[in-house]
Amino acid sequence: MAGAIASRMSFSSLKRKQPKTFTVRIVTMDAEMEFNCEMKWKGKDLFDLVCRTLGLRETWFFGLQYTIKDTVAWLKMDKKVLDHDVSKEEPVTFHFLAKFYPENAEEELVQEITQHLFFLQVKKQILDEKIYCPPEASVLLASYAVQAKYGDYDPSVHKRGFLAQEELLPKRVINLYQMTPEMWEERITAWYAEHRGRARDEAEMEYLKIAQDLEMYGVNYFAIRNKKGTELLLGVDALGLHIYDPENRLTPKISFPWNEIRNISYSDKEFTIKPLDKKIDVFKFNSSKLRVNKLILQLCIGNHDLFMRRRKADSLEVQQMKAQAREEKARKQVSKTVSEPPLSLSRGLGLGGRRNLHCVRSAAGQSHVRSRNAKEYWQGGHFSTQRVRTPPSIQVTWQGLLFCCFVCYLTSRCFFTGHS
Repeated sequence: MAGAIASRMSFSSLKRKQPKTFTVRIVTMDAEMEFNCEMKWKGKDLFDLVCRTLGLRETWFFGLQYTIKDTVAWLKMDKKVLDHDVSKEEPVTFHFLAKFYPENAEEELVQEITQHLFFLQVKKQILDEKIYCPPEASVLLASYAVQAKYGDYDPSVHKRGFLAQEELLPKRVINLYQMTPEMWEERITAWYAEHRGRARDEAEMEYLKIAQDLEMYGVNYFAIRNKKGTELLLGVDALGLHIYDPENRLTPKISFPWNEIRNISYSDKEFTIKPLDKKIDVFKFNSSKLRVNKLILQLCIGNHDLFMRRRKADSLEVQQMKAQAREEKARKQVSKTVSEPPLSLSRGLGLGGRRNLHCVRSAAGQSHVRSRNAKEYWQGGHFSTQRVRTPPSIQVTWQGLLFCCFVCYLTSRCFFTGHS
């Protein structure tokens, strides 16, 4: 009897010790996950759990986003999850998104998962027209998105109409020209066929290299007023702060690069930007919502920290990640080369076959307003694409070199034999 009572007491004590939990739903760009979180968990506990689940190590770009009364907010790392102004109805939902953007995607985004998440997010922003993209760049970006999803173009598989259900172009671009869906597909497929040989991660990186040159890429816009009461837009991005006219989000009226700002102060709903150059006037502005002011301050601090971090030597963790990424890339390249079928001498020397791959590479690092490989123009009331090709370059493969060596060997042997 005493033993039974003791066992019941121990069971009830164990039951009391179990921590209370609540359910959280995390929405990424291509998946949803649910976790049971302890009531005492802070934002960092949940954020770290999500990153571990995704296998993501470049955590400094990302955050957990939620919405309060039509205003975007981000989960604070040092504050309890349930202490935030979030719905207490379970599951509590957060969106795992990029909060800060790189200056140079190819140099900064190391992990494949990081690149993939950025690709999905930027693609959605372009399609939702949150990032303005001109028609010629839209078609080229669409072709890289198709390459990332479908792999190499195969006319026997990718027949007419295979893109009919895909959302690849902003509606503004589609409505701009008198073209049928079939005509758009033809334009996109023409470029898609040129990307043969690119793996998914390579196609996604090419997409990001083009997208990062668009003026609205990575910019967070906020409605503000200056001290005169004039309505303006504030843009916060990886390079600094920008002031826009509300009717023009592409070209800022004035910019304050992070390395030219001495101090940003915030008090009583008013921000003050003090430039390093004392000859430049101090700029003051305010936003009508306290939550928006807090968000602006968060983005200023985070972007400035990353700006300074980029200009220092990589941390040991980043060096290790980059070394692993290089090794993995080399391994894939070797595997890809070995698995390729033998090439003829003419193909190996770049006289045909895949030489066109080198003629359609996008001009990464150049603004989209400059001349690109695809130029759009009107012809007969329709939208056309003129491809600008560069002269074919010599492309030497190991198969071609091996064949050349073999020919040289036979020639030299015949030569010496003839003079013996």
